[in-house]
Amino acid sequence: MNEKKKFILVVEDEPTLSAILCEYFEHAGFEAKSLDDGAVVVDFVKHNSPDLIILDLMLPNRGGLDIYRDIRTFSRVPVIMATAKVEEIDRLIGLELGVEDYICKPYSTREVVVRAKNILRRNDMPAQEEQGDLVINELSMSAIFHQKALSLTPAEFRILSFLFKNKGKIFSRDQLMDHIYTDHRVVTDRAIDSHIKNLRKKLTDVDPSSDCIRSVYGVGYKFDA
Repeated sequence: MNEKKKFILVVEDEPTLSAILCEYFEHAGFEAKSLDDGAVVVDFVKHNSPDLIILDLMLPNRGGLDIYRDIRTFSRVPVIMATAKVEEIDRLIGLELGVEDYICKPYSTREVVVRAKNILRRNDMPAQEEQGDLVINELSMSAIFHQKALSLTPAEFRILSFLFKNKGKIFSRDQLMDHIYTDHRVVTDRAIDSHIKNLRKKLTDVDPSSDCIRSVYGVGYKFDA
């Protein structure tokens, strides 16, 4: 029996661009549908459950940020936000919304398809993993430590989840940045140190003896099982 195709929703009001994107996704083995009116997106998502959404920031009748916030009240569908303005990406990042990825126009349609494939591949992994007193749930982007929910930013969650899945392996700051900041923005390696520091504090607030995220001098960080 044929495996059901993943369904990609392209929300874009430039007809040529949306047609090209849908065509590329279909050639890559996906089912694709485009919408060009922001006012109809939320209801469509509720009734059709796409596997991933390419969501333009600037749309007729309703903006991408409002749409995204509404979708997050009932769905964890991965979203790639698109914008024509580089400065808008900075604003989105500042909001720490938890959007899976950001792309800036003009972009390579091939690259968008590759990014979408990578996100869907990660989402196809087991939703929940646990080790000792730590439970990680990718779908809800939540972590429970000693039966207490951790209040993590998206960046902190991605670091914890990535290190947790690769227990015992050492990752440099650059490798962690490549995994966490999928939009390839320029940040200093000290940003990773800051996230790790905050993450450790949240873990030790629950268990003062916790030392699961280890520093390896001159190399990087690892999760100690």
